[in-house]
Amino acid sequence: MTIGPLLASTGTGAGGADAAGLVSLLFVFLLATFIGLGVITRVSRLLHTPLMSLTNAISAIAVVASIVIAGQDHPPVITLLGAIALAASMTNIVSGFLITDRMLKMFKRPGEEKRP
Repeated sequence: MTIGPLLASTGTGAGGADAAGLVSLLFVFLLATFIGLGVITRVSRLLHTPLMSLTNAISAIAVVASIVIAGQDHPPVITLLGAIALAASMTNIVSGFLITDRMLKMFKRPGEEKRP
């Protein structure tokens, strides 16, 4: 996969500085992915529900950014990436709330009524 068409479609050109910037952004993304994976795998099962709630809040920030990117006048590739990010963030938020609700139901005693 080459990055030339991607850079050309975003209007930044295929210059050396732009390619170096993209490579450094990809490096930061990969580094954050591996650090996040390392942190998440070491979390105790008891802390899973609060952690899930925190990731839902972070995804809400990503939704706002995705709406801004998808809604502005950008080249089609950037608008498409913003729409994909919006769909992924919304899926993450909805499924996160469903999983959190399911896990919280596991801690309720039988016969306990819902609190208002």
